[in-house]
Amino acid sequence: MNMQHPKPSMGVLQLHAAGKDKFQLRRYAPSERAAFFVKHYWVVRWDLSGEEPYMQQVIPNPCVNLVVQPMRTAFYGPAKQVFTYPLQGSGCVFGIKFKPGAFYPFIGQPISELGSGPLPVEAVLPVSAQELERLLLPLESDEEMAAIADGLLVKALPEPDDHILTLQAIIDRIAGDRDITQVDQLCDLFQLHKRKLQRLFEQYVGVSPKWVIRLYRLQNAAERIDLAVHADWLTLAAELGYHDQSHFIKDFKAFVGQTPEEYAAAFTRN
Repeated sequence: MNMQHPKPSMGVLQLHAAGKDKFQLRRYAPSERAAFFVKHYWVVRWDLSGEEPYMQQVIPNPCVNLVVQPMRTAFYGPAKQVFTYPLQGSGCVFGIKFKPGAFYPFIGQPISELGSGPLPVEAVLPVSAQELERLLLPLESDEEMAAIADGLLVKALPEPDDHILTLQAIIDRIAGDRDITQVDQLCDLFQLHKRKLQRLFEQYVGVSPKWVIRLYRLQNAAERIDLAVHADWLTLAAELGYHDQSHFIKDFKAFVGQTPEEYAAAFTRN
């Protein structure tokens, strides 16, 4: 199982602000059998012993995650706003990030319904949350954690669903094409009726196509600020497809919780 080092941080905001030597995020590719459904396995480790707690922010994404952490292990649907996780002392969290739309075949119910609360581990995997925590969290090898989780998931794999491929192609296009700013553009590109496209997203992804369009533009903005490759807010807004700076700032604050200027200043301080 190969480790991946994608850059930029793919949604984890200000990734190393807690300290490069104190915070680690690693991602691992799934096995061939699981790859149709799984984007990657991820492991977060930190050691802030003797230091102040650090609030790590993660921007929303259109994916379901299995998150393995003490007393809170469960499947979580796409969050619709920035998520803040307090890092203190030392610890480890393991996760499975499913491809957009790819979790629906495991449960056969609209992913939008996961917004009401997490899904128990036992609903999908042949282990309980407590058993999974005991199996994975004490391990020192990230690769071993990923391999064990992959083996458990393979036992529960449903049949592949062609709708997943369609949705992934649509979301990949959204992520890679800054000129896409309207749902109607997707309908034209993929020859889908608008209502059908919206139903597919609600059922398989859990969020609307309009929300995903906004998300990827703003994630791109946050990561460019992290990497200090932006020029000014007006230019950045234009490059991301916004017609005016005020609309960009309003959307950025709604998703990230800060204006671009506040976010950049916080990053500089850290």
